[in-house]
Amino acid sequence: MDLDTIAAISTPMGEGAIGIVRITGDKAIDAADSLYKGKKKLAEVDSHTINYGHIVDPETGETAEEVMVSVLRGPRTFTKEDMIEINCHGGLVAVNRVLQLVLSQGVRLAEPGEFTKRAFLNGRIDLSQAEGVIDLIRAKTDRAMNVAMSQVEGRLSERIQKLRQDLLETVAHVEVNIDYPEYDAEEVTLGILKDKAGSVKKEIDRLLQTAGQGKILREGLSTVIIGRPNVGKSSLLNSLVHENKAIVTDVPGTTRDVIEEYVNVRGVPLRLLDTAGIRETEDVVERIGVERSRKLVAEAELALLVVNYNEALTEEDEKLFAVSKGRDSIIIVNKTDLSREIDMDRVYELAGDRPVITTSLLEDEGIDELEEAIREMFFEGGLESGDLTYVSNSRHIALLKEASGTIDDALSSAEAGMPVDMVQIDITKAWELLGEVIGDSVSESLIDQLFSQFCLGK
Repeated sequence: MDLDTIAAISTPMGEGAIGIVRITGDKAIDAADSLYKGKKKLAEVDSHTINYGHIVDPETGETAEEVMVSVLRGPRTFTKEDMIEINCHGGLVAVNRVLQLVLSQGVRLAEPGEFTKRAFLNGRIDLSQAEGVIDLIRAKTDRAMNVAMSQVEGRLSERIQKLRQDLLETVAHVEVNIDYPEYDAEEVTLGILKDKAGSVKKEIDRLLQTAGQGKILREGLSTVIIGRPNVGKSSLLNSLVHENKAIVTDVPGTTRDVIEEYVNVRGVPLRLLDTAGIRETEDVVERIGVERSRKLVAEAELALLVVNYNEALTEEDEKLFAVSKGRDSIIIVNKTDLSREIDMDRVYELAGDRPVITTSLLEDEGIDELEEAIREMFFEGGLESGDLTYVSNSRHIALLKEASGTIDDALSSAEAGMPVDMVQIDITKAWELLGEVIGDSVSESLIDQLFSQFCLGK
């Protein structure tokens, strides 16, 4: 591969204490040296050192910035290439000025995720580890970060590699039987094939058992708060967020659009959506909000249905019980600090096997019970902190499911007495699908698509 030298700003744009311009490639040190003025040239300093000096415009001789420059020689770097990190003062003007001077030395501006892409192309990490990097950046809770970190460290990759090796040995055994039939009985080969392939399938299915929890940790649980106007939906959002994000008044219909917030509930990231109160209304703006609310209820993974302890159940309440039936939902009876007007027996009847939590959000009562109910609903028994090999990526989940199904086909063919070379086709296909998880067999367009999701400079 002939990869040119690239650079980008690796710190968030805006004011800050430090800004970092990152360079990688064969000409990284030469490009930085042409701008750097210090006690020694960067080409002469030891690798993995940080050096004080100034960035000077080579055309005018003007000092552009006071900097600390890290020199990192390959292959002991993230990209396995020579790397330079110029630490300058934070701020849009200062860091952009340094970047422009670097680019003027024949260095190309990096594409989003291109540093991590280089690490993948140069064999520093595999594709699943690269995807773990973006999960690490986007993690919303400590547990989500731990899961992403284990993927970056290669725990998932190790398990996938072992499964591929087991399948490869199986295929090799079949090949020997085909090429040298006099040395091995087909029945023995089929027995080994069923044993090995069955063992791999069990391990794949064990990984897929973590997929539901892993996907929630990675993407957040889409959670919608529904109910009639003025039952306390916005108060519930504020209580879960621990901040006054939504306007709370006694006037029905205050929330007219969807408010979205990320919330950490006992290690479970919720993508929390506070909706407009669902009711029939003549107000055009409120009616649009109500329609959006109805659509979100259909798409959400969890519904929090709020009813008023201080009011009798209405026809609209009962419709909402029906709308949320058959999906993961929790019933919240709010305003228990007021006198009871609601028929709780009817609430339990309508709720069925769904949890019913009583709260007084005004007095901050019942939130702990609600958070525990959410955790138990999606992480029954808690998260296994000792084994963080969760499958959380939708692409990985789809490939593992397909690989499991392909092995099923192979085992069915073996049971039906099909020739071993026919069974081998499905085993080989499963081996290839597992290779796509870690990037051993994957198209260039998919690689480009995956890395385009990264931020610039990563």
